[in-house]
Amino acid sequence: MRSVTAGIVREEECNVSAGLGGIPVDKKYTRREALELSLGAAAVAASGAAMAAAQTTKMDAPEVGTPVSASSEFNKYGEMLEASLLLRTSPIAVKMLEKEAEIPKETFRPKRDGGYHLAQCQAFGMSRREGKTVAMLKEDHWCPTALMAYGMVKTPDSMAKLGESFMSFEVGKYIGVLTAPLKKSSFMPDVVLIYLNPAQLRGITMPMMYGGASQVSTHLFLPSCAHSVVNPMKTGRYGVVLPDPGEYQRALTLEEEIIFAVPQEKLPGLMAGLKSGGRRYSHRDQYMSMKPDFEQPQFYKDLFKGWGLDSE
Repeated sequence: MRSVTAGIVREEECNVSAGLGGIPVDKKYTRREALELSLGAAAVAASGAAMAAAQTTKMDAPEVGTPVSASSEFNKYGEMLEASLLLRTSPIAVKMLEKEAEIPKETFRPKRDGGYHLAQCQAFGMSRREGKTVAMLKEDHWCPTALMAYGMVKTPDSMAKLGESFMSFEVGKYIGVLTAPLKKSSFMPDVVLIYLNPAQLRGITMPMMYGGASQVSTHLFLPSCAHSVVNPMKTGRYGVVLPDPGEYQRALTLEEEIIFAVPQEKLPGLMAGLKSGGRRYSHRDQYMSMKPDFEQPQFYKDLFKGWGLDSE
């Protein structure tokens, strides 16, 4: 399979480390060569097993409250995530603002600079697709949910009738929210939002199987602007968030996109896990093959034999 990264087209290699139908085991094959040699799922299994072994070392994430000292390191993370996961849009750096002085000079403010209002999901869209740094203060909002969740207004009792349940910040703690593409943000984010498809989500979460799965929360219901920002900041947990209808109707979020939210203190550990074994883990390392009686990994065979089922 050919992949394009930073304008460079290259053939990726897969190492075949087990005897496969008389084919040499000490040779490196490109993915295309492997398919042409009919290695199919067997090569996939061998390559996948080697990769899984490289991920088994549990990464020690930094302690909560010990953020990376410079935003430039996070800029690098943004570039690495885009390249390794082949993201369609940029990961978003999100910072909750306590005072107006925290807003960078180049920041776009919808009402002041554009003469209009936005929903928070639209501001996310501007940052991840257009590369803009956007500050959303109380007067910039056009959707009530983010105002309530981010503690910019009090939540009225009538909201209980709508059936929406979400965490919120203390009223008055923050005056607004600042967003920018992670790869060029000039501020330290409180949380990073990554819009990705299921294959990319699998690529970024697969290394967590060996130590971080318990740190992932899933949010399937409204409102995604709250679950993706407030929850990670208050709990310190990763979040897999299903975009709510407003994201699709107003912010041009694609039907196949999911939000993966990463609190600041967890991002260095996440990136270390993706690079475990000297390479970045990616959904590109997964192969597609639909063959009956495909070559089973050894532990499949062991299980099937134990159950008295065919394994050859």
